[in-house]
Amino acid sequence: MSADERIVRQPLQSVGGGDEDGVYGTAGAPQECSFVKRLCDVVRRECGIMRRNSMYLFCMVVFPVIVTVFFTSLMSAGQPADMPVGVVDLDNTSTSRALVRKLDAFQTTEVVARYASVAEARQAMQRNKIYAFLYIPKGTTSDLLAMRQPKISFYYSSASYTAGALLYRDLKTISTLGSASVGASVLSAKGLTENQVMAFLQPMVVDLHMINNPMANYSVYLNTMLIPGCLMLFIFLMSAYSLGTELKFASARDWMASAGGNVYAALLGKLLPQTVVYLAIVYAYMFYVFGVLGFPHPGGVGYILLLGLLTVLSSQGFGVFVFGLVPSLRMSMSICCLWAVLSYSLSGTAFPLSAMDSEIRAIALLFPLRHYYMIYQLNIFNGYPLDYSWPYVVVMVAFAALPLIVAGRIKKNVMTYQYLP
Repeated sequence: MSADERIVRQPLQSVGGGDEDGVYGTAGAPQECSFVKRLCDVVRRECGIMRRNSMYLFCMVVFPVIVTVFFTSLMSAGQPADMPVGVVDLDNTSTSRALVRKLDAFQTTEVVARYASVAEARQAMQRNKIYAFLYIPKGTTSDLLAMRQPKISFYYSSASYTAGALLYRDLKTISTLGSASVGASVLSAKGLTENQVMAFLQPMVVDLHMINNPMANYSVYLNTMLIPGCLMLFIFLMSAYSLGTELKFASARDWMASAGGNVYAALLGKLLPQTVVYLAIVYAYMFYVFGVLGFPHPGGVGYILLLGLLTVLSSQGFGVFVFGLVPSLRMSMSICCLWAVLSYSLSGTAFPLSAMDSEIRAIALLFPLRHYYMIYQLNIFNGYPLDYSWPYVVVMVAFAALPLIVAGRIKKNVMTYQYLP
């Protein structure tokens, strides 16, 4: 632990010099104040802190709104379009030029440059001027007409996974179409009918149906996970921040005194105003993507409301739990940030969790975003009943209940530790 964040054990004196048990309401103390009154006192105190500290405004409202607008605007087209591609056409015949025009007609591909050699095209790709290029060697057309199986090559960069995958699809398709068009011309010249030519070139026809997202809208796949992950990150951080600042600014005794020494009233009263704001933000995000943008949600509104509630409560529970284990403002926030970032890799959206090692699959269960994703895809995206996702719901509830485990430790830290800057 760094020198600027040392924590020492020191019993705290009671407020006003009175008996400590009498102030905090422990064993033998008078119980004039009800739990509800103590809770309301802490809620009022927390609302005042949130009103005075602009950090709450930015991290609970401004930044989540910016993240939502940014990602949804960035992927408003559904999927990337007109990505730059180069061509090295050493054959330069009508057939090769037609092939290039067909490649340029694809939605995701735009031929922006023609190069005289493979070396020039490779340098352009290394400089990020193009994502891929098609190489058509000299004599390709004559070899095609003579049925000598010429070879054309295409190169693509996987530095950008999405761009590489989409351009690989287009380049592979145009390569197949090029050979098929020449083959169709040759077979037609030999007297075959159109049906016979098609049966020869494509003996099996694939009838593809994409469930719930027929347009392959990448915003549906990515924004339903990127934005909730960011929202969870903010909730993690602010839950730990709101507790850590009580120690840092020496206001922990006042916090516990306003709760009458009841740590559950103190925690619940501190988190309740934040919960209301987070629920408003999460539900506003869900209304925007599912209602305004029209993301598919055959599961209905009930599952959306349930998932929003579980998201907020589980994220707050995890943030409080981390602070209970590590009663340090900076360290607890760092752990929460690290946990949120790792959630993207272990949620199963970019890479299927079933293809990972068993140890990684076990670790993934410790990340709330993984369970969010499973509930979303089962109940909201595919419309399955809750019977399919009840284990993930139980785990989310368990995350929300984590503060119960560390409540006693938090009270001990508040009453016996003093933050030293």
